[in-house]
Amino acid sequence: MCGIIGYVGSRPALPILVEGLRRLEYRGYDSAGVALIDDNLCVTKAAGRLSVLEQVLDLNAPQTAGIGHTRWATHGAPTDVNAHPHTDSSGKIAVIHNGIIENDRALRTYLEREGVTFKSETDTEVLAQLIGMLYDGDLEQAVRKALREVSGTYGIGVLCSDEPNVIVAARKGSPLIIGVGKGEHLLASDAAAILAHTTQVVYVGDGEIARITPDELRMTTLDAIPVAKDVEQIEWSLEEIELAGYDHFMIKEIFEQPEVLENCLRGRLDLKENAIRLGGLVDCTRELTRAKRIILTGCGTAWHAALVGEYLFEELVRIPTEVEYASEFRYRNPVIDDGTVVIAVSQSGETADTHAALAEAKQRGALTLGAVNVVGSTIARETDAGVYLHVGPEIGVASTKAFTGQVAVLAMIACFLGRRKHLSPSAAADFIAALSAVPKQIKQILDTADEAKKVAQQYTDRENWLYLGRGYNYPVALEGALKLKEISYIHAEGLPAAEMKHGPIALIHEGMPVVVIATAGSQYDKIINNMMQVRSRGGSVIAIATEGDREIAKQADHVLYVPNTLEPLQPLLTVIPLQLIAYHAAVIRGCNVDKPRNLAKSVTVE
Repeated sequence: MCGIIGYVGSRPALPILVEGLRRLEYRGYDSAGVALIDDNLCVTKAAGRLSVLEQVLDLNAPQTAGIGHTRWATHGAPTDVNAHPHTDSSGKIAVIHNGIIENDRALRTYLEREGVTFKSETDTEVLAQLIGMLYDGDLEQAVRKALREVSGTYGIGVLCSDEPNVIVAARKGSPLIIGVGKGEHLLASDAAAILAHTTQVVYVGDGEIARITPDELRMTTLDAIPVAKDVEQIEWSLEEIELAGYDHFMIKEIFEQPEVLENCLRGRLDLKENAIRLGGLVDCTRELTRAKRIILTGCGTAWHAALVGEYLFEELVRIPTEVEYASEFRYRNPVIDDGTVVIAVSQSGETADTHAALAEAKQRGALTLGAVNVVGSTIARETDAGVYLHVGPEIGVASTKAFTGQVAVLAMIACFLGRRKHLSPSAAADFIAALSAVPKQIKQILDTADEAKKVAQQYTDRENWLYLGRGYNYPVALEGALKLKEISYIHAEGLPAAEMKHGPIALIHEGMPVVVIATAGSQYDKIINNMMQVRSRGGSVIAIATEGDREIAKQADHVLYVPNTLEPLQPLLTVIPLQLIAYHAAVIRGCNVDKPRNLAKSVTVE
């Protein structure tokens, strides 16, 4: 959840560190700090936004090596003292850390018995003090020894004033990349932090340690075994992580969806042959076709996309499919039979719970696939196969284009497998043609975006909203409610519409906004009945309907229209007005759209 940046080279480090931290702000944080090094170690840190830290920094500092961090409080309150970097008692060693040291209390007790006095409440200071105690002139070796005593997750960067041109980095369960430049190296938890300086990177693997100097990068395991690493190219450009004239990243990413879905589908939809081409699944196609059961797992928005996937796989592939919260799957004793396929869905490819669920599935013998956005991410590397979203970097904390990318990828996988099992050529042809039309249809919806803004303006003062959907649009109702909660702080609940009568109808009162996804489909008449029940109790109905449906206005206070498409693909369209309503509601309420309170973009700790 936190951000890491490091630099060692010939240029002044501080401007690079501050710029990197600014690009990591979207991940969520409540304090920030930097450590610079030459003959001495200089640490500056502050609670609050990065701007608070900048006020006390000398941006003309000449040091050419340093590390920086944005912290999201876990152990200890968000205070100056608890902010990273943390130092050992000698003041020579500084550590920045993403993750959680699970045995920190035992280590703290041991170190206190050895005479160490702690300044902070954090688990990270425990690690800094342990490294300091073990240091005997070789920083890399001290880090190696310390990590052998540690349980938990970490991505760390370590400096020592006795070795002023060295950064030691290590990772277990928390992402780290090393940017490669000419006579310089950068360390980061996210490619966004270093794109301004290099697109050449090395991914640090679990259980690996890196010793970084201006001219050398040496990688080893915790057991000091050398590791050969390839330098890889980051696919994203600097322009993709800039606002480009938009007020917020969220609205930029909503409006990018036609273009990024074109990228997602490009080269994968063969309209001439009416086929789906997924190169990432070529090596496991036979095993996939023989699968007896599919489990989809994810968290938050990815879980909602997986719910759509459940409908897709059962309808197109005719195979039993379940959706599991990754955070629950990892702590159960899940039944993984022969022929079980587990698909991990994640934007970042680093979500801690999803990664842990994936590891559990692999250990039990499942074939594992990934549907992730970030190339080279942990889940992408550790699954047996997978399909990238290719929707570009998503900076806004509230996911938008990643959701549509995830649904599109799951739709392609379902059609790809369905055609090899029960899906007829004509049905596949219709599905592929409809999927190829989705980007232009989203553009049509965005051309009428002001209609969603008008809805938000009328109802933003209401503190309780209800979202209802049936079938494929039930997960969209959940996603719409989540978006509103995340960024506007309005309480919202998403439900399968039929469940409204089993309790939640008691909540409906005069003027309560109820968003009903009522597009043409197999359950259209039933959803109209739900709308009538809401209106009879005084609720205000906001309907998402199919273009051309004029009758629905008789049962709704407001209607937002989407183009007609096949029922399995409706979530790709019906979610767009809900994203827009949430965005405008947050803006009207004066909320920080891209950095909502208490949230982080990539949840890499429990």
